[in-house]
Amino acid sequence: MAPFRPLVIGVLAAALLTACSPSTPTPGAADASAGAAAKVPAAQGFDALLDEQWQYQLAHSPEFASIIGDKRYNDRWTDYSLAAVAADRAATADLLTRFEAVDAKALDEQRQLSLQMMLRQLRDRLTSIDLKTHEMPLEPVGGIQLSLAGMGDAFPFENAKDYQDYIARLNAIPALLDQIVEVSRQGAKDGLVQPRYLLEKLPAQIARIAEPSGADSAFASPLKKLDTAVADPAQRADIRKQLIAAIDEQVRPAYTKLAAFVKDEYAAQGRAQEGIWSLPDGDKRYQFAVRTQTTTDKSPEEIHQIGLAEVARIEGEMTRIAKEQGFADLASFRKAVATDKRHFATSSQQILGLYRGYIADMEPELPKLFGHLPKTPLVVQGMPAFRREAPGAEYWQSNPEGTKPAIVMVNANDATERTLVNIETTAYHEGVPGHHLQISLSQTLPLPPFRQQAGYNAFIEGWALYAERLAGEVGFFKDPYSRYGHLAGELLRANRLVLDTGVHYKRWTRQQMVDFFHAHPSDDEPSIQAETDRYIVWPGQALGYKIGQLDILALRAKAEKELGDRFDIRAFHDAVLGGGAMPLDLLNARIEAWIAQTKETP
Repeated sequence: MAPFRPLVIGVLAAALLTACSPSTPTPGAADASAGAAAKVPAAQGFDALLDEQWQYQLAHSPEFASIIGDKRYNDRWTDYSLAAVAADRAATADLLTRFEAVDAKALDEQRQLSLQMMLRQLRDRLTSIDLKTHEMPLEPVGGIQLSLAGMGDAFPFENAKDYQDYIARLNAIPALLDQIVEVSRQGAKDGLVQPRYLLEKLPAQIARIAEPSGADSAFASPLKKLDTAVADPAQRADIRKQLIAAIDEQVRPAYTKLAAFVKDEYAAQGRAQEGIWSLPDGDKRYQFAVRTQTTTDKSPEEIHQIGLAEVARIEGEMTRIAKEQGFADLASFRKAVATDKRHFATSSQQILGLYRGYIADMEPELPKLFGHLPKTPLVVQGMPAFRREAPGAEYWQSNPEGTKPAIVMVNANDATERTLVNIETTAYHEGVPGHHLQISLSQTLPLPPFRQQAGYNAFIEGWALYAERLAGEVGFFKDPYSRYGHLAGELLRANRLVLDTGVHYKRWTRQQMVDFFHAHPSDDEPSIQAETDRYIVWPGQALGYKIGQLDILALRAKAEKELGDRFDIRAFHDAVLGGGAMPLDLLNARIEAWIAQTKETP
């Protein structure tokens, strides 16, 4: 899982064919030259408007700016207040009006594509605000209380100024959490709350974050880099003193206050039903979530049926492995894997070591699959104990320059309860050729920054799930249990189509979700429980993986069929990734144009 969103085919094909156009004069060349000259002022104005929107985004998302290396806002947090949301709506509406006034015909093909994507982005932001999705910031899977505590590992720390800015941020956490309380209270008034059973988990979780003091706090993680970043011993000592004081005097009391608010007031207002359908405008909310997270017009019922079909197909493949290993059926094989301690970790270090080993073994194979590779380094780290309910692993991106490593953050808590069989496929998903390759490469493309950093869920997660299959194509998953683990990982993504639509569209209860998971188990029990809660609090997000993967697989099958012997897997992958993350309909247009261009190239 990655951290933190129709072009006419002929237009895109024309862009791809430009490099092959003849240099000698042709009829109408003078008119074309005049038209190109006329586009220059329009392009400059459009680029300036794009930059204005990008600068607005960075200024109003300071954490994101810090993560990608822009340090201008390093001493502040996002303003979560209701007044700030109202101001953001007005600013976004103004930007949308100005982008809608752009004459697309006066732009070149790439800028036309950027305009299409920007219009969608702004319209979706307005819809999100109007649906008041910001009024539910507290939940136990990825809530603000967790993300704040993890920022010390995400921000760059290269000098004393970075630490002083971080200390300023720590001192501002009480005011930030007061905003969260304000917004949550308004959400409760509007009937916008997470299920009560989830909110009741929060006080203990928040208290676990607040409890460790000083250097033992999750907020103190940047101190591990202090000796490298700051040379002067006296300055280091002063920074350490200020940082620890900010944690003990500001952060911990603020977290204790937040825990009390949830326990004494907020949790009791949680909704009774798990599905988003039970919220005001629930069906509209889910339709919006499905559309934005899959970037398709597929209905929940269609997605549910795709999920059931994929579950059946994948379990058929798993059954073949079971019988190859001498078992009568899949159920008996699953039971053996689930009870044999050889398939479970003995320590967190074993889990981390396996992730590192699989990623290291894959890296030399990448030139067989890609013409362009990123250079940003990648490391594997374990999640802190307070995130034990988190997914099994996450990818944390670097900055565009790659001056700090990207991270595969692994949940190795409760290690002896975690199975080993799915680690190999997850390493390829979160690392290479999955998230790290795609996101790091995207950050270096000659595109506007908003496209370099685009977060379209179905593209990003669909690519990472597709990338797991590539490992098998270059000879990995040699062990039958790893092949079973790979299929179990794919089964998890198929289950998600059924479970997400089940709870939010078909009105399943949590127990019905768990029962389906147990009937089609794809992971260990701690992961099943965490996954179930994740789908409840993040409607639609889990749909992007399998929907995106199936789309990329369909595009590849089409390219292989139409190009025959001219199909080059490296060129195909470069075409998929070369425009950055984008909605699936635009990806389809891009690949169809690439197929047409490849056919016409001598």
